[in-house]
Amino acid sequence: MSSRWVSLVGPPGCGKTFLLRHTLADHERVAWVNAAGLRSSDEVLAACLRELDAESAPGDSAEGALGRALDGSGSVLVVDGLELEHEDLGPLLQEVVEATSGGRLAVTARASSGQAHERVLRLGPLPVPGRGDPLTGPAVELLTARVAAAGGRTEDLLAHPDAVRRLLRATGGLPLIIEQTAVQIALLGAANAAPATTLSTAVQASYDLLRPQQQRCFRRLAQVPFPISIDVLAAITEVDRGCTGELAAALVRRSLVELLPDGRFDMLSPIRQHGASLGEEHGDGPATRRALVAWADSVAPEDTNFGAGDAPWLRDLPAMRAAIQAAASEPETRDLGYELANRVFSSLYTAMRAREAVEILEGVLVSGDGPGAIGAQVARRAGIAASEVRGTYEGLWLLDRADEHARAATDPGLELARTASIRAEMHLDAGDFTRARQEARRAIELDPSGRSIVRQATRTLVDVLVARGELAEAATLAARIIPTHDGNEERWISLSARTLLGRVALERGRLAEAEAAARTAIAESRQLAEDRVRLLAETLLRQVDPSAPVTTVDREVLPWAVRLPVLAQDARDLLEAGDASHAAGLAADVVVLADGSQLGRDGVEARLMLAHALLAEGDLVQAAHTFLAALERAASMPMPLRVADALDGLAGLAEETGQPEAPYLAAAAAQIRQHRQAAAWGLTARRRPTPARTFPAGWLEQGHLTPAGVAEVADLVLGRSAPVPSSGASPTSSALAALTKAELIVAERVADGLTSRQIAEELFVSPRTVDTHLTHIYRKLDINTRARLAAIVTDARR
Repeated sequence: MSSRWVSLVGPPGCGKTFLLRHTLADHERVAWVNAAGLRSSDEVLAACLRELDAESAPGDSAEGALGRALDGSGSVLVVDGLELEHEDLGPLLQEVVEATSGGRLAVTARASSGQAHERVLRLGPLPVPGRGDPLTGPAVELLTARVAAAGGRTEDLLAHPDAVRRLLRATGGLPLIIEQTAVQIALLGAANAAPATTLSTAVQASYDLLRPQQQRCFRRLAQVPFPISIDVLAAITEVDRGCTGELAAALVRRSLVELLPDGRFDMLSPIRQHGASLGEEHGDGPATRRALVAWADSVAPEDTNFGAGDAPWLRDLPAMRAAIQAAASEPETRDLGYELANRVFSSLYTAMRAREAVEILEGVLVSGDGPGAIGAQVARRAGIAASEVRGTYEGLWLLDRADEHARAATDPGLELARTASIRAEMHLDAGDFTRARQEARRAIELDPSGRSIVRQATRTLVDVLVARGELAEAATLAARIIPTHDGNEERWISLSARTLLGRVALERGRLAEAEAAARTAIAESRQLAEDRVRLLAETLLRQVDPSAPVTTVDREVLPWAVRLPVLAQDARDLLEAGDASHAAGLAADVVVLADGSQLGRDGVEARLMLAHALLAEGDLVQAAHTFLAALERAASMPMPLRVADALDGLAGLAEETGQPEAPYLAAAAAQIRQHRQAAAWGLTARRRPTPARTFPAGWLEQGHLTPAGVAEVADLVLGRSAPVPSSGASPTSSALAALTKAELIVAERVADGLTSRQIAEELFVSPRTVDTHLTHIYRKLDINTRARLAAIVTDARR
C-alpha cells in the first residue's frame, strides 16, 4: 500500500476482502474492523477505537481520538465490508488521515467516498480462460489453490480442461464464487460439479454437500454477526468442543468459514447473509439466542462484586453483549438479562473496560424495567461507568433510573441511599459542593441504620469540607469514620478519611503530620490492594516529600478521578525539578482532560499548576490569564484556599512586572487563609511577595472573595498586561487577533505542515491538547479544516 488511504470498491463477491488479506498478509500490524452490520459513523469509529485498543477521553471527538491512536502506531487500519453511505463517514476519515503523519487506512465497500486523500481501486471480476485458451491466470490459480485446500485432487483439473473452463466462465470471475466452485470440484470432481452463476447458488451448492451437523453449525454461526471462539461455537451448535472443532475445520476447508489469526471463527458478509436466510427456514435464530444466553449464564461470574480482569469470556465480549441483549429483550428472560449484566460488571471494570460496561448496562436498562434491587444496582453501575467514560454528569440520568428501580425493591430506603451517595460523589468531583453536601446528607437520612452508607456519605462530606476550606469541621468529622474494627470491605473509607486528614494537616502547614498520615494510608492500602486510595495518598506524600518514590503505573488506564490528580502531581514534580516546559505541557493536558471530564476541582488545581509553569517559562501574559481562570473557577465553587493560591500567584506576577498592587493581592490571600487557620505551602509559599496590611474594601466577605473582588482583580491584572505578539504572525491580522499565544503557535505549526502529534512533540504537550487548541481556533475563525487555517496563517505572514 503506497497510498495512505486505499478504498477497494466493487460488488459483493468480487474479492475485495480476499485481495486485502493477501496484500497485508506479511504486514506486522493490522487492525481489522468488520464493519458489516454497522449502521452509523459513530458505530464505525467506535469499532475502530476498540480494535486499536484506544481510549476516547470525555470531551474528545471520536475522529480525534482515532487519529491519535493511529498516528505513529505503525498499524494499517482496515474497515472491511462497509455498508453505510459515505456522506458522514467519508469526511471524518479524511480528517483522521489529514491529522496524522503516518496513519494508513484501507476500506472495502461498494462505493467510494469521494474524498481528496482516498485512492480508489475498483475491482472487477478476474479474467477467466475462454474456449481454447490455456488454463492459466489468477482465476485458475485461485481455483487450484482452493481445490487443494478443500482436499481435492488438482490433477482432476488438468484431466477435464473443458469442464474447468465452463465452470470458471459460469462464475463470472468473481473470487467468492470461484472458491465455492472449487469446493464442489474437490468433493464431486470437475466433470460432476454444477456451474454456479451467482454467489447464492454457489454457497447453496456447497451447503448441500455438507452433513446435517455441519449444515447446522454453518447456519448457527451465520446467526452471530461477529467472530466467536470455539467455546461459543460449541455452545450455539449444541455439541461438545471436540466435535465442534471437527465441524468448524470442515467448514473452513470448504471456504464457508474463516479461521482468524486469534483462533476465532468468522464469515464473510455475503456468505453470512445466505447462511442467515437458511437459518430462518430452520428456526436457528431463536435456538441460537437461547444457546447464547445459556453460555453467558455458565461463564459469567457468580459473585456480583468480584470478577477477574483476565476472565476467558472477555475475548468473546461481543457474544456476551449479544446474549445479555437477547435475554433482556424478552419479558420472560429480562430478569436474567439484568442479572447477567450485573454479574459481568466487576470483570469489565477491573479490566478497565468501562466503555463496554456502560454500553451493556445501558442496553439492559432501555429494554424495560427489571427487578428492583438488581435494577437499581445495574443503573448505579451504569452511572458510575458513564461518568468515568463520558464525563462526570453524563451518568446522572442513570442514577435517576436507579431511583425508579429502587422504589420496587424490598428495601427502597437502602437502595435510594446508595444511589444518593453515588450522586453526592459525582457532584463533589464536578465541584458542585452544595449539591454534593445535600445528596450526602440525604443518603444518611434515607438509611440512618445502614452503617456502610452513613460512613461513605460522611466521607464525602469530609471531602466537601476540605475543598471548601472548612478544616476544623472536616477534621472532627473524619475522626468519626476511622474506627479500628471495620472489616476489609469498608477499609477504603477509613483509608480515604485518613488521607483527607493528611490534606487538612497540609493546608494548615503541619507537614510532619501530613506526611505521617499519607505514609500510613499508603502502607495500609497496599496491604488491602486498594490502588485508588493508595495513589491518592501517594500524591499527598509527594507534595510533602518530593523525594518520595513514585509508583510505576500506566496513567492511561487509571480512572479519571485518580488519573488527573496523579498527572497534576507529575507536572508539579517536573516543575520542582526545573523542567518548566514539560510541566506546562502536562498541566495543559490535565486542564483539557479535566474540562472534558467535568472534573471541576481537578481543573482548578491543573490551571494553578499550568500558571506556575508558564510563569517559570517567562510567559507572563498566558500565566496571568491562567491564574485568573483558576481564580474565577475556584471562587465560584467555592474553593477559597485555591482562591488564595491564585491571588498569591497573581501577586508574584505583579511584583515581577513592577505593579504596585502586588502587596494588596498577597494581603487578600493571607486574610482568606487566616480566616480558616490555614497556611501557604508548596510553590505558593516560596513565590509570594510580602503582603500589605490591608487591601481594597469589598474584595472579601466572611473570608470569601466576592464577585466584585474577582472582577476588580481581573481588571487590575488585565489592565496592566501588555499583549505579546507571536513570531511569524502579523499583529495586524484581524483574523488571528482573537487567538491566544498558545493557539497562534499551534496555528503556525499547522501552516508549516505539522500534524497534531508532531506539534505535540515540539511543544511538550499531548496530541489531545493540540486538538483542543485547534477546536478553539476553528470556532474563533469560523473554519473547519487544517487547510483553511494554513491558508489564513500564510496570508497573514505576507
